[in-house]
Amino acid sequence: MEGTGHHGQESLRPGDLAGALDWWRAAGVDLDFSDAAKPWLAPPEPAQPAHALRPTQPEAPPPEPEPQIGGDSSAWPADLARFAEWWLTEPSLDSGTVRGRVPPRGPAGAELMVVVGQPEAGDTADLLSGPEGRLLAAMLAAMRLAPDAVYFASALPRAMPVPDWAGLERRGLGAVLRHHVKLVAPRRLLVFGEGVLPLLGHDPAQSAQNSAAFYHEGQTIALLGARELGSLARPAWKARFWRDWLDWTGTETE
Repeated sequence: MEGTGHHGQESLRPGDLAGALDWWRAAGVDLDFSDAAKPWLAPPEPAQPAHALRPTQPEAPPPEPEPQIGGDSSAWPADLARFAEWWLTEPSLDSGTVRGRVPPRGPAGAELMVVVGQPEAGDTADLLSGPEGRLLAAMLAAMRLAPDAVYFASALPRAMPVPDWAGLERRGLGAVLRHHVKLVAPRRLLVFGEGVLPLLGHDPAQSAQNSAAFYHEGQTIALLGARELGSLARPAWKARFWRDWLDWTGTETE
């Protein structure tokens, strides 16, 4: 048969294939379909742990160490006269501020050393020159202590609105105060203010009125703690302090 291949199949003329395609296009079929599934989407990535999804944060630098009050203890004054000058001029005692500082006063080896938290707001040249100082003077007179037998000191060199006693102790204020007491070497130590007592190594969990002592570098000094000096203007608290004083000193006064 004419036009038949050697296998008996009819050979396609050049126009047959184009005609077939045109026929299918006219029928609305212009794509090739297959029943075999094909992976059109990329396979899912393996799950990662939650911490791996978070961006790595650089470690924060360690906090700067707090500057120590008083600086290098090896440079602290070794005698009381030099300590008073250092107290007024050493920048590290009060973040560099020297204006408004009030010096301590009194003799070395005093019969009694009185420590308050800070100077009174109106103090300038003399510590405790205001209402609290007048209250204390009346108390010392009743105790039969002459003013020149008493050493007056404050834990802070100048008045502060709300002292952070725990933070001040952490920065070394207690060490400075203990050194101060060592230089004075009083016979007795009277401390006003619950925030001041821990600076001297007194356990605040214990009653401040219990018999206590100050121990430091071979020194042992009898210590009595009391409320803030200004609070003793209240009759009830003043009476409580007076009983504690009599018990502490073993004296009978009028």
